Amino acid sequence: MRWLITGAGGALGHDLRSLLPDATAATRAELDITDPDAVRAAVDGHDVVVNTAAYTAVDAAESDEAAATRVNGFGVAFLAEACAATGATLLQVSTDYVLPGDASSPCPEDSPTDPVNAYGRSKLAGEQAVLSALPERGYVVRTAWLYGENGTNFVATMLKLAAARPTVSVVDDQHGQPTWTAALAAQLVALGQAARDGRAAPGVYHGTASGQTTWHGLTQAIYSLAGLDPARVETTTSDAFPRPAKRPAYSVLGHDRWAASGVAVQPHWHDQLEEALKRPAFAQLVDAAHTS
Repeated sequence: MRWLITGAGGALGHDLRSLLPDATAATRAELDITDPDAVRAAVDGHDVVVNTAAYTAVDAAESDEAAATRVNGFGVAFLAEACAATGATLLQVSTDYVLPGDASSPCPEDSPTDPVNAYGRSKLAGEQAVLSALPERGYVVRTAWLYGENGTNFVATMLKLAAARPTVSVVDDQHGQPTWTAALAAQLVALGQAARDGRAAPGVYHGTASGQTTWHGLTQAIYSLAGLDPARVETTTSDAFPRPAKRPAYSVLGHDRWAASGVAVQPHWHDQLEEALKRPAFAQLVDAAHTS
């Protein structure tokens, strides 16, 4: 199969490139998905497109929703239209933020959408574009709490803080599924293969780790796996860290649709974290936390 990875300069894009060395990998500088002519030219000749390009500045989107929607809505629509014209399959990476975040048990894939912020609304526009333009070849994969070896992320930030501060205060009232980009990348590749083989029905899938925790629980696990004292992680609430964009209180997603596709559900978040911390970029941060 001929693969195209958009947004290939990000953390998820890097991991997809390592799994698909023969894929066409386009960074933001190489492909602006808000340019419909460029999108049509890039998609032509490919069987599967994995879109990881996105406007991800959640707080900034509150004051410039149009900018977020231009990329996450219109840009995705251009990709979907190009795939519809060429017969390509599109895997669109979306977010838990399209849901209201007020559930108390894992949200199934058909949960009603009701974004709590501008970023979520922009991503929902992209989802709707894919499902409308590609009813037979469109796949929306919602993920959450991503971290990886490349770029800024929560796990790296907590390890850097461990090297700089005796304690850290982390919110314990937001629930989710910390998801390693390498695990999501592997799942996306498997889904693309299953889609082209006719084994995976189109529509919405939830691409997050199994299990659930809070940001506080995640940070304690980071410290423990890094050989640091988890008691250094103190508890606080979201109210102590007001931000422009509201965050969902409950971002735990259900994974029921994977079974019919033959694609495995992702491993437990703690197992993913344990493997991720062995990778060089994280291992260096762990070493720095011990030597500071």
